[in-house]
Amino acid sequence: MENVIGLADCNSFYASCERALRPDLAGKPLVVLSNNDTMVVAASPEAKALGIGLGEPLFRVQRIIKTHGGAFFSSNYTLYADLSQRVMEVLKRYVMRMEVYSIDEAFLCLSEFSDLDLPSYASSMREAVREEVGIPLSVGIGGTKTLAKAAVKAAKKSSGGVFDIRGQEEAVLAKLPVEDIWGIGRQYGRLLRRQGVDTALGFMRLPERWVLKHMTVDGFRTQQELKGFPCLSLQEARPPRKELVVSRGFGRVTERAEEIEEALCEYASLAARRLRREELVAREISAFIMTSPFRPGPQYVGIKSARFPERSASTVAFIRAMRSLLSGMYRPGYPYRKAGVILSDLGDCSVIQGNLFVSPAERREQQLLRAVDHLNDKYGTEVVRFGAVGLTQPWRMRREALSPHATTRWEELPQVNAS
Repeated sequence: MENVIGLADCNSFYASCERALRPDLAGKPLVVLSNNDTMVVAASPEAKALGIGLGEPLFRVQRIIKTHGGAFFSSNYTLYADLSQRVMEVLKRYVMRMEVYSIDEAFLCLSEFSDLDLPSYASSMREAVREEVGIPLSVGIGGTKTLAKAAVKAAKKSSGGVFDIRGQEEAVLAKLPVEDIWGIGRQYGRLLRRQGVDTALGFMRLPERWVLKHMTVDGFRTQQELKGFPCLSLQEARPPRKELVVSRGFGRVTERAEEIEEALCEYASLAARRLRREELVAREISAFIMTSPFRPGPQYVGIKSARFPERSASTVAFIRAMRSLLSGMYRPGYPYRKAGVILSDLGDCSVIQGNLFVSPAERREQQLLRAVDHLNDKYGTEVVRFGAVGLTQPWRMRREALSPHATTRWEELPQVNAS
């Protein structure tokens, strides 16, 4: 059976999610901003055509966007995650095996359908996603995952949004810059250009011994994939998570230990909830606080860690740890801009080695936390929360252009004007 891999890639995903809720912005420039609404992290094709690139500060592009009737949005990660899941559910109907590679990409095993007209099959898949979720999709088809990655770049430039690279690999790879090969990156790109290799085709034709010597086994696998020899299999099950990080920049700088403690307790609560959702527990927790490296004046970064007697996903235990860790790393007089929580040494919640020093009462906390999670899932993420996270939260991340959570909250469903 011929090995055939498809790569489904959502076009300008964050921007497309916002446009799915705002059809009135069709054909107009649209950008999504980073945390605290500081810079562009996603842009629609119309915005890119105006010269708006990723990383541009908002103050530089705000007037351009408004002049052309466009809009900018704060990052709405809840919306993006929900629409991503809907896209993946549609794709699952078309294949028996797939790998969700990222929030906006999925590798598809098309080998079982190699006797079909695969570009037409991919087009029907594309139309289903567009009709049911409202997200534009490009599909690249190739004999390996790396070739499918190259094909999807061509698909994004195609009016039909689908490109089958099979039979024309060399022609496509001759136009693909060497840095744009999946798995090469900037550092290897500079190395290859010093060797006079500018394109993917040139890299593919390098002696294998040279690639193994200078680019290790990973580089060799990439080269073999470009030649059509599959080296990377579909990962249908995600590899176990090794750590979990929740960090945010503050909406404004603060020197107050009380506000920083509230922020750390909030992030610890979010991290604990994510652990429980993924049925994981953590042995170690770390906290960090830092000033902004872009502001003049003295700089400081503090980080502390603690280990639990047994692995846990308890919000209570995490909040208790945050208060203890902060007291050991806080330094007065510094304008703090960011903080975060890191959970590491993760394990399966069904396999927890007991410890004599953990009381039955602490283990019973899990029943309370399950009840809290159930209420928040049913009625909203902050219906029930711990007092340690504060009420006013002046440090909270700035998101002044946040779109509605139109797919996850009943009270924010779009309304149609019957008149």
